[in-house]
Amino acid sequence: MARLVQAPPKFTPPEWHTSNFVKYDNAEGQRSRSERLIDESSRLIDEVEKTTRRNQRDVNKKIAQRLEDINFWKSELELKLAELTAENDTLLNYKARLEKALAACEEPLDISQQCLINREGRVSIDLVHDNVEKELLKEVEVIQGIIALLKRTHEQTVEQIRLNRSAKYYLEKDLKDKASAQNIDTFCSELHNNSATIGFRANVVRIESNSVTPQDWAAFSNANIQKAERERNNSMALRASIDGILKQTADDMKTQCDAVNLSFNERVTETKKAKNKLEQHLDKVQQEISTMEKNIIELQKAIEDKNGPMMVSQSRLDERTQRPNVELCRDPVQYRLIDEVNEIQQSINHLVSTLAQAEAELKGLIRNQLLLEEDIQVKSNSLYIDEVQCMRIREAISINYF
Repeated sequence: MARLVQAPPKFTPPEWHTSNFVKYDNAEGQRSRSERLIDESSRLIDEVEKTTRRNQRDVNKKIAQRLEDINFWKSELELKLAELTAENDTLLNYKARLEKALAACEEPLDISQQCLINREGRVSIDLVHDNVEKELLKEVEVIQGIIALLKRTHEQTVEQIRLNRSAKYYLEKDLKDKASAQNIDTFCSELHNNSATIGFRANVVRIESNSVTPQDWAAFSNANIQKAERERNNSMALRASIDGILKQTADDMKTQCDAVNLSFNERVTETKKAKNKLEQHLDKVQQEISTMEKNIIELQKAIEDKNGPMMVSQSRLDERTQRPNVELCRDPVQYRLIDEVNEIQQSINHLVSTLAQAEAELKGLIRNQLLLEEDIQVKSNSLYIDEVQCMRIREAISINYF
């Protein structure tokens, strides 16, 4: 026996109509809302597109401005780097000039000291602290002072080169960073919506903690430029000082060298005059010795010549003592013979005394001859030292480092 299936509940016609009206209203409301949303979406799309384009234009403009700022500071840095590089290269040449000047001082100093050593070879009275020695000592002092000044200036130059290179390093580092930033911003300025290299990047909307403000960024490059300019000005001032020092020291050395040479010439002339006078006196003394020797011979002969008359007178007196008795008379002959013997003896005594004086004078003349010959030898030695050993080596002095 078949089962009866329960039929679904049935609605009344009003319900059916009501349901249809509700669905009509719901559909109409949904459609209206949909139309409004579509209109709003279209408006929003246009607005977002305009905003996006405006933002991109603004970003592109700011990137362009940023590139202009980078180009400005980059050109300033490049200009300052070129100026500082040229200045440092010039200062390096000045450093080489100082080193050449220091090397050029060695030979004059050695020559001056050698002259002082050579002049220690003077002997006797010629070992005098004369004007030549004073000028030589002053020359050594001048050259040593110049060497000390050049060394200090060289040290200042080396330090300035180091400071220039330090400033140059920071300029180059800044330029390198600017070039890198320029390349990055140039790349960013060329990006567009259809670029192949664009893509979504995670965690990029942020401000780096180590970033700086534009004012700090500009101040950093400005500080590097000011430092470079300051070191460049210091370097230029140092070069001007070096020019003055090199010229002044060269003039001082030449002036003192001329003073030494003049004192040498004057001393040589003075020594030659003294030597000539000594030689003249030696000639006179030698002539006088010859004359005195002849005089001594004549005196000796004169003394010997008195022997005969003395023997005659004494023989006469002796013979007359043999007269006999009253003939032994003190007659005028006797008195005259006695006077003659006394006179001859006085003459002999006078001649002997004169001979002794002549011999003493001869010894004095011979001593003077030896002293003159010795002093002439001393002067010859001094002339050899000053004129040959010293003045010839001083011809090698050349002050040409300026």
